[in-house]
Amino acid sequence: MKSTRFEVLSGQEIDEIKQATLEVLEQAGLKVEVKKMRGILADLGCTVDEKTRIVKFPPRVVETYVAKAPREFVLCGHDRSLTWKVSPETRVWGGLGTAVNMYNLQTGAYGPATMEDLTRHLILLDAQQNIQSNQMDIWPSDVPMQMIPVEAIRIWAKNCNKSFGMGAYGVMPTRDMMEMLIIAMGGADKIKDTHPYMTIVNTMSPLSSAQIQVEGLMILAEYGQPAIFSPEAMAGTTAPITLAGLLIQHNAEVLAHIVMAQAIKPGTPVLYGTVSTIAEMRRGTVALGSVETGLISAGIAQIAHSYDIPCRGVAGGTESKLLDLQCGVERVRTMHMAAMGGVNYITCVGTIESTTAAAHELAVIDDELIGSVERAIRGIEVNETTKAVEIIKKVGPAGDYLMQEHTQKYFRTEHFIPSLCDRDKRDIWEKSGKKDMVGRAREKALAILAKHKEKTLDTAVVKGMDDYIEMVGKRTLDEYYAAEWEA
Repeated sequence: MKSTRFEVLSGQEIDEIKQATLEVLEQAGLKVEVKKMRGILADLGCTVDEKTRIVKFPPRVVETYVAKAPREFVLCGHDRSLTWKVSPETRVWGGLGTAVNMYNLQTGAYGPATMEDLTRHLILLDAQQNIQSNQMDIWPSDVPMQMIPVEAIRIWAKNCNKSFGMGAYGVMPTRDMMEMLIIAMGGADKIKDTHPYMTIVNTMSPLSSAQIQVEGLMILAEYGQPAIFSPEAMAGTTAPITLAGLLIQHNAEVLAHIVMAQAIKPGTPVLYGTVSTIAEMRRGTVALGSVETGLISAGIAQIAHSYDIPCRGVAGGTESKLLDLQCGVERVRTMHMAAMGGVNYITCVGTIESTTAAAHELAVIDDELIGSVERAIRGIEVNETTKAVEIIKKVGPAGDYLMQEHTQKYFRTEHFIPSLCDRDKRDIWEKSGKKDMVGRAREKALAILAKHKEKTLDTAVVKGMDDYIEMVGKRTLDEYYAAEWEA
């Protein structure tokens, strides 16, 4: 049978959390930082205090508009023949984080991320067997901030086949991403029904929104593109210390943003997301690698699915600064708990240090770890073939199964066969250079990069992207600030 779903909440507990959420939204509300959105919510029947910018959501509004969110949508790659359904029953793995620092693949030196790092990381994630989405998780320091979104889409289009995505950064950057995406895909019709791009819309815990995030959400909904709502609440600092309390606040923040998306355009694809975890109470810092992160992700999956909406969670989170045992323990733990809990879009592979740093080696290591997680979830299939009764009788006592046709036929599918984990005897390992897993991953990453060649794109697409980037590069920061809507 397939492995049993990891559940941390009973049906009654989910109902209690949902009811408490409605109470919080109706009585405490959410601070909404964009006047245009507050006006839209007022028209729905919400209570708006313009002085405090707090919006209170009646239960009927929440229930009506959350129900408009679709239960599934189709994610595609820059190669539109590559598609993945995103629904409460499916699972997609991807990279994502806020890595501003990188370990150099050749020298091991630690320093600020660059455009070369971004390019390499996208290429490596795109090349992996078990990773379907190469969400941007590297923030280069060698180009102006306003250029990063459009430059990243050009890099993706030239080098990758799988899906992509970034975050919502305000009016002009979000419109730039949408227009650049349309150019890269060859037309607006290419992103209408299948979506090559997903965008993170962060909420501000507790019970607030960020202006640039709401602006970005409104533009995404206008274009009909998927949005991932992902609070980053920390139990003990920006959320209640108890995980149940955190889940209630988290649920309120996500549902309020789903209402906003559906108010702009009913049917806007959404993912009920989470990056929530606990605070390290001795330091006041984040603890993404904690066991509680896995518990929260599993709980969020149950809550999201109770609304019949797919969810996004983090995995591979670690506070380790090195590719060491702590890094391995924490990332495997959160991967297993998120996947076994039923999270549908699992991100943050390839990162360390609370996702603020990354290492190219982890792109290939995490792909192998994901493969083992997927094998665990597949469970043990019991049927007439897998029971192998006739084979057992044929081999008999003191026999050998190695040369049996049954063995040759099924060992590659029944067993997960790693390429980076060492299973050789010591003498063979010593003769092979005594490499550890990180060393083997480094060699594999370098080999992928050495073989990679840019795609040959339509000349009109290339020119369109180049021209758009040139136009963005001529803008001043004042133009960006002027484009923001009234708070």
